[in-house]
Amino acid sequence: MTEHTKKIAIVTAASSGLGLAAARALAATGWTLVLMSRSQEIERVADELGATAIRGDITDPAALKQLAQTALDLHGRIDGAIINTGHAAKGELLEISDEDWHGALDIVLMPTVRLSRLLVPVFRAQGGGAIVSMSSFAAKQPDLVYPLSSAFRASLTSFMKLCVDRHANEGLRINAVLPGFMDNYPVQEANAKKVPTGRYGKVQELGETIAFLLSDSAGYINGQSILVDGGLVRSI
Repeated sequence: MTEHTKKIAIVTAASSGLGLAAARALAATGWTLVLMSRSQEIERVADELGATAIRGDITDPAALKQLAQTALDLHGRIDGAIINTGHAAKGELLEISDEDWHGALDIVLMPTVRLSRLLVPVFRAQGGGAIVSMSSFAAKQPDLVYPLSSAFRASLTSFMKLCVDRHANEGLRINAVLPGFMDNYPVQEANAKKVPTGRYGKVQELGETIAFLLSDSAGYINGQSILVDGGLVRSI
């Protein structure tokens, strides 16, 4: 990728785990990155990847606006976005507080809503762009262990489909990746046994899937929920 064709991406929650893996995969294929995280570790990651770092909270609309505007100010365009978020609270389904339900809305669904508002006009003006939102296998197969994630990541799928209906003809591509059990957490044998492959996924595998979905090779993939779960989800 030459300087004239180098693509620009923003990545949220990029200092560790799945967001870091995705950022590394993009950097390895030549993307220029603007990264955001609450953690000061984002500065080290930016140094590693030759990227720009911003400290900010994924639930803060002003921080998301700063992230997009910084990329535009520095590079004049945004070709891709990886919207990675934190985790919703767990708990017994009917004992979860209203506060936790609202918190899950803010951390799981609203970052994609808010960044889509910011990015669709950019994509329209420059002739296209792509978003990948980090979801979960629980969007397809609800799990009582992850009740809030199950509910709001299914909502994320619906929002994504509506975005494609409304804005695909303006150059928007938006897809979600739905990881299963990944090795950014310690392996629990009971969970590994649920997976036909018998193992947790590697975060690098997920990162490379995301990099593909943002690439031109995935240009006709739109509005899809891509399971990266080793066959964990059995539903059709």
